Amino acid sequence: MKTVDLNCDMGESFGAYQLGNDQEILPYITSANVACGFHAGDPGTMRKTVQMALEAGVAIGAHPGFADLVGFGRRNMEISPDEAYELVLYQIGALQAFVRAEGGVMHHVKPHGALYNMAATRPALAESIVLAIYKVNPELVLYGLAGSELTRAGEKIGLATAHEVFADRTYQQDGTLTPRSQPNAMITDQQQSLQQVIRMVSKGLVLTQQGVDIPIQADTICIHGDGAHALEFAQSIREALAGAGMTIAARFAR
Repeated sequence: MKTVDLNCDMGESFGAYQLGNDQEILPYITSANVACGFHAGDPGTMRKTVQMALEAGVAIGAHPGFADLVGFGRRNMEISPDEAYELVLYQIGALQAFVRAEGGVMHHVKPHGALYNMAATRPALAESIVLAIYKVNPELVLYGLAGSELTRAGEKIGLATAHEVFADRTYQQDGTLTPRSQPNAMITDQQQSLQQVIRMVSKGLVLTQQGVDIPIQADTICIHGDGAHALEFAQSIREALAGAGMTIAARFAR
């Protein structure tokens, strides 16, 4: 029986601005990626999200991104490998403090947005990110785009690595995600999303925008918690996976 993880990006509120359906979605996921204050989030939001995740028994991970609150971390920034290392190290440390203070243990790290997508195709950037993770704690799990430079770098350095696929994003023939700036980057039809997820998990294949199937490793599935029908989406995916005989649990759980 295949085990698959359901992860969701969380803790993305900032000050008086509320974003996402964190508390409602937590019962349906197994891993939470918590924003660390650079692309979204703030100390109070980080603490509250960690508390909720621990109460729900959900694995907690750091979700470091570019220092770009205005662009929500989705704009490319040309930084050096050293800057990437320091950026990720800083944010992991911030979230780890909150997790420890609440009596928990941090489980994983998943880069956010443009940092994630750039690291998927740039070996030097990927290597600096995984080095930061490894230096903090070599037992942390890396979540990265399936088959990317990021997952290759994680496996090379010796991190447990979960290959991530997306329920609501379309793919290019080279295995990258269709950029959000392009048409059809997002899958809004729930049935289409469910079919893509089940096929990726059960058959290891995804149909690209070029009409070609490519192989894909699906260890963890990302669902976004800020959409208009995010809660219904999370419920449906979990039910579909369970109905297909999948075990739903965090990857490499301690």
